Amino acid sequence: MNKKAMYNLTYGLFVLTTKLGQRCQGCIINTAMQVTTSPNRITITVNKQNLTHNVLMYTKEFNISVLSEQSDFSVFKRFGFQSGRDTDKFEGYDGYKTAANGMPYVTDGTNAYISGKVIDTVDLGTHTMFIADVTDGDVLSDVPAATYAYYQNNIKPKPEKKDSEKKGYVCKVCGYVYEGETLPEDFVCPICKHGADDFEKIV
Repeated sequence: MNKKAMYNLTYGLFVLTTKLGQRCQGCIINTAMQVTTSPNRITITVNKQNLTHNVLMYTKEFNISVLSEQSDFSVFKRFGFQSGRDTDKFEGYDGYKTAANGMPYVTDGTNAYISGKVIDTVDLGTHTMFIADVTDGDVLSDVPAATYAYYQNNIKPKPEKKDSEKKGYVCKVCGYVYEGETLPEDFVCPICKHGADDFEKIV
């Protein structure tokens, strides 16, 4: 099987945000889609290793902000390459507003936001699929949404030469380099939490 065929599926990129008490949480996800229009429902899929996943399991409410082609890599670094367990991702950050549900949505490099209330979940092993009623939303700009392919080709920085000289495997999502002759099948990127399928051997 050529696993690269999966990359030809169309993926958007989103910042999933929620809030517990006074602490806001957020992470990058690439699976959000509308499943019905009447009632208006969406699904999102979240890696269980993300703290945002755990908070969402408790609060059952969230916002997703649709990242646009004007997104800067700094947004991906803030919400995708660090853990809310170690840092407050919203500290010193003013690129967001608060929706009617009391939770943040990102305005920095996004073209829309959608608020959801979870009505059901599906356990997918490493991830949880959340099925939610849409409760609010708005269009923020007319800039096209960033696809996963657009992110790879235009937003994510190219690997530095020193990294390309290393022997091992590089994460195609965030650029993390695993040094070693063999990448374990169950390896998970410590930066973006993607699995071994998203690594390629450095040639």
